[in-house]
Amino acid sequence: MDRFRRFDEAYYHRFYESPQTRVVSAEEHHHLAQFVFSFAEYNKIEMKSVLDIGAGIGLWKSWVEKHQKGVAYTGTEVSAAMCKKHGFQHRDIARWRDRKKHDLIICQGVLQYLPDPDVAPAIANMAAMSRGLVYVEVATRGDLRDRADKARTDTDIYVRNGSYYRGILVKHFTSVGCGLWWAKDQPPPFWELELGA
Repeated sequence: MDRFRRFDEAYYHRFYESPQTRVVSAEEHHHLAQFVFSFAEYNKIEMKSVLDIGAGIGLWKSWVEKHQKGVAYTGTEVSAAMCKKHGFQHRDIARWRDRKKHDLIICQGVLQYLPDPDVAPAIANMAAMSRGLVYVEVATRGDLRDRADKARTDTDIYVRNGSYYRGILVKHFTSVGCGLWWAKDQPPPFWELELGA
C-alpha cells in the first residue's frame, strides 16, 4: 500500500485534528452520524454492524461507541499510522472484501483518492458486503468549484464529475438521497417516492 504513503499523521492532523485547518469537527460530525442512524431507525433498518471504510481519526468509531452501544463497529484504513493509533484493519477497499455483511457501510471521503481503475471494484466490494444501507460522501468537480472550502479541503484528489460516481453506484445501489444508498439486491423498506429516480 505504498501508494497511500501520503496518509501519515501530518495529513490527518492538518485535515482532521487541527482546529485551524480541519474540514470538520467532532461536534459537526455528530449531526451527520445522528442523521444517518435516525434515518435507519425511522425506516426500521436494523443496525447491528457498521463497516467504516477509510475510518481516519475515528470520528464514526467514537460516535458509535458512545451513542450506539451494542452495534459492532469495524474500521478500515490505508494509513498504517491510523491503524496503529485506533486499532483499524489495514485494508484497501479496491482490493479487499469482508466475508461478513454489514447493516451500514460508511465510505466518507475515500473514493476521490482512488485512481479510475479502482473506483468500480471498490464500489462492487461495498455492495457485496452490504446488508442494505450505505453512506457515501465524495468530493466532485462541482463541489470543488461551488461548495468546498478550499483552505480546509484536500484538493490533491482525482477530480471527477458527480455523474461518474453515480454511474457506477447505480449499478449496485439505489439512491435514497443525502448521500445514502440502498443495496439493489436487498428489498427496500422505503416508499416509492423516497427513492431516487
